[in-house]
Amino acid sequence: MLDAAAQALSQMLSPAFRGVLYKSIGLALILIILVGIGLQHVLLWLADNGEGMAENALGPRAHVPLAVLGFILSVATGLGIIIGSVFLMPAVTALVASFFVDEIALAVERSCYPGEPEGKPLPFVRAVIEGVRTALLAVAIYLLALPFLLLAGFGAIIFFACTAYILGREYFELAAMRYHTVADAKALRKAHAGTVFMAGLFIAGFISIPVVNLATPLFGMAFMVHVHRRLAGAAYASR
Repeated sequence: MLDAAAQALSQMLSPAFRGVLYKSIGLALILIILVGIGLQHVLLWLADNGEGMAENALGPRAHVPLAVLGFILSVATGLGIIIGSVFLMPAVTALVASFFVDEIALAVERSCYPGEPEGKPLPFVRAVIEGVRTALLAVAIYLLALPFLLLAGFGAIIFFACTAYILGREYFELAAMRYHTVADAKALRKAHAGTVFMAGLFIAGFISIPVVNLATPLFGMAFMVHVHRRLAGAAYASR
């Protein structure tokens, strides 16, 4: 596991990976900015409408206190956008990975496993479906885990574990689908659920590092190509 992580890290800045590294970072930034803009518009709309309704209900004398409250809420909105973007980073990178799964996997296979059978390109629609499904699953799980974040320490552990499960699951299945059917890839992941989760902890740790986490699709996919090779053993070579 440590060897696979070290290999993935060492490959990230190699010439074969630089192009996809820049593209994945660029797409992740664009999605994060779009998410931030969307959150800002929604939160400001709620704040403005809430202030107007409160002033109509309380009368003109409440204008100044409500204006002060509105300012406080605008500051809170800015903080909420930043926090929301951080929490949504796993979902965003999961979606980004679906666009570059074959490009990353092929580069790993050719540089680390020359002469061995290469995986078949994953249909673009299938890859995007997996990415969107994982992103939606991530959002749903994080919303359920959100109340636990109020519990110091415990909430952070839950969030970290959820991230490890979600990203470990997606990246492993994307790597496995290049050699197996969708059903077989999912079955292989379930058969090695503990190992895949442990591998997901590495990805969760990577995505916890600010700025660096924009490269999560590259690290996660490269890492899971190595993990899949080790778990599948001779099974994939016979296909």
